[in-house]
Amino acid sequence: MGRHSKTSNSTARRNTLIALSGLVPAGLVTAVSTAGATPEAPVVSQAADAHDVSAAVPLAQTSPGSANIADAATPAALLAAAPAPAPVAPPAPTGPQLPTSIAESPIGVPTINVAAYKAAEHTLAVQNPNCHMPWNLIAGIGRVESTQANDGKVDAAGNMLDPIYGPILDGSLGGNNVVMDTDGGALDGNATYDRAVGPMQFLPETWKKYGADGNGDGKIDPQNIFDAALTTGKYLCDGNLDMRDLAQQSKAILRYNNSMAYVANVMAWSLGYATGVVPAADALPRI
Repeated sequence: MGRHSKTSNSTARRNTLIALSGLVPAGLVTAVSTAGATPEAPVVSQAADAHDVSAAVPLAQTSPGSANIADAATPAALLAAAPAPAPVAPPAPTGPQLPTSIAESPIGVPTINVAAYKAAEHTLAVQNPNCHMPWNLIAGIGRVESTQANDGKVDAAGNMLDPIYGPILDGSLGGNNVVMDTDGGALDGNATYDRAVGPMQFLPETWKKYGADGNGDGKIDPQNIFDAALTTGKYLCDGNLDMRDLAQQSKAILRYNNSMAYVANVMAWSLGYATGVVPAADALPRI
């Protein structure tokens, strides 16, 4: 997968909290492991327990000449006389209000990108609830891989206005593996070598395995932000990983790029989107 196929400069791969502590400021990694872990709205709501009104309201005792009073005290009569409940206001939006463009702020995310990431979060909450995938983690990948799809340069359906392609993986670029063609150039336009494609930078072979239709249009296109976002979530969740666990989250991100500096960058941006705070420079080591 494009940038995430890069050979690590590290001497050892670490998937634990200790590995991150040297790259991410203290306190940040703990917050990242929980930020956004719960979807904004539960996918399946649970109704409150039903209670029998007749068990809570005793019938009035009858006595000579009091039949009408007893009738009025029946549960049906009490319910009929009760005022209608006031309408419940919808929950207020959660999370910070982020700028809608990187041109405004480094923490900006175009509106359509947020829609794609949150749609992926909600879909995965149904398809793979044990993963606990937060939208902001997908957004962190999008920030590092394509600067949020070139700052939202997509049409109303989420298709890239100008397709994004990574470098051709022919060995000429230091640090990248040689990856021979796997799709006849169908996705990446090169029939000799592969290269990563789309705003989430998937190699063709990986896309063929994980590609998903994120916007329900019947197509699975790596150059569509909705499809790419859902595919990213599926890829990170694979292997029954739980994104609430920092070590497992780190392991998932390493699939994209075998570099702890890459993990630190993704986690820093993910936390930034959850809190509205731009990551500090020392939280973004050079990849």
